[in-house]
Order: sequence, then C-alpha cells, then structure tokens
Amino acid sequence: MLLEPIGNELDLTERHLLVLKKVIEEAPIGILKLSEVTGMQNHKVRYSLRVLEQANLIKPSAQGAVPGDAVPKFLEEFESEFKKINEKISRIQEIEASIPK
Repeated sequence: MLLEPIGNELDLTERHLLVLKKVIEEAPIGILKLSEVTGMQNHKVRYSLRVLEQANLIKPSAQGAVPGDAVPKFLEEFESEFKKINEKISRIQEIEASIPK
C-alpha cells in the first residue's frame, strides 16, 4: 500500500538504467535489438528510450540509439544520489523497527 508507488518507480528506474546500459554498450542499437537483449516488450523499450532521450542520456540516430551528452554527468552524480536514497531507506527501516508490534 504505502510502498507500492515506490516499488513501481524503482521498477521503472531499473528498466531505464538497463536500456541505457545496453545503449552505451552496443550503440547504435534499435528498439528490436534492445527488446531482444533486455527481454523487454517493444513498447516498454520505446517508453524507456523516450524518457532517456528527454533526459539527454541518449540520442536517436539513423542506425539506432546512441549515448547522449548528459551520460558522463549522470553517471558521476548517480552514486551520490543513490547513497542519499539508501540513507533514507535506512532511516525508514529504523522507524519501522521501533514501532511496537
């Protein structure tokens, strides 16, 4: 109930990161190939590509998606942002553990 939206966002983030990883590793790469190598349905890959393109993490090309200009900065900042999220999770776990059962 309370955690379902967070779980959904984490699922989306995982999917977007996997697509970004494959674009970086195999660029240029198209939707069909991305679908094949990730095991995701075409419409999910297409949505992730759209989100990544809006964030300047990928760029379209005639041969398929290629890494975008924002990738280095994103990767540099990812670790610190992820650390902040983990710290919040730890605080939430501490609160939950302190609730009388």
